[in-house]
Amino acid sequence: MAAPLIYFSTVSLDGYREDADGRFDWSSPDEEVHGFINELFAPVTLHLYGRRNHDIMMFWDETSPDELEGASREWGRYWNGVDKVIYSRTLTETPMRRARLRADFDIDEVRRWKAESDAPIGIGGGELASVAARAGVVDELHMIVTPTLLGGGTPYLDHGIRRELELLDERRFAGGSVYLRYRIA
Repeated sequence: MAAPLIYFSTVSLDGYREDADGRFDWSSPDEEVHGFINELFAPVTLHLYGRRNHDIMMFWDETSPDELEGASREWGRYWNGVDKVIYSRTLTETPMRRARLRADFDIDEVRRWKAESDAPIGIGGGELASVAARAGVVDELHMIVTPTLLGGGTPYLDHGIRRELELLDERRFAGGSVYLRYRIA
C-alpha cells in the first residue's frame, strides 16, 4: 500500500492560510496545538515544500533546539532529522539540512516516493499542494482551523479544486482551534 501524501496547514475560519498582506502571524500555535502538530508529524520522514515554505522553515535550521522550549524544542529536534525536498526555480542551493532541490514538481517522482515509503509524506504550502491535488496525488487534508476571520487572503487550496472528502478525525483545543482530518475520496 502506498504511503499517503498529507497536506497540512493552519487556516482561518473563513479558509485562508495567509491574510491579504501575506502574513500568517495570526496562526501561531499555542503549546497544546504545537504539541499536537508534533505528534501528527512524528511518523513523517519526508516533507515537500515550495520556495516560500523553505524560507519560513529555515528558522528551524538556523535555530538550535537547545535555544527553544517545550513543543518548539521537540519540533526543532524532529526537523533536524527528516528529509526535505524543496521545489524552486530560483534557488540553486540551500543551507537547509537534509534538503534536496528540484526545479519542477514531478508527479511521477512523488508517486514513486509514495509507493516506496512506509511512512506518510508531508506536503506544505497551498500552491504546491494545489498542484499535487489537481494531479490526484494528495491523499489527506489536515488543518488546524483557528478562531480568526481574515476576510481575504491566500486560500487553503487554490480555487477550482473540487473533491469529495471523508472526515477521519477531529479535535477541539482549549484555545478555540479545531483540528480536522479528511481523506480525499
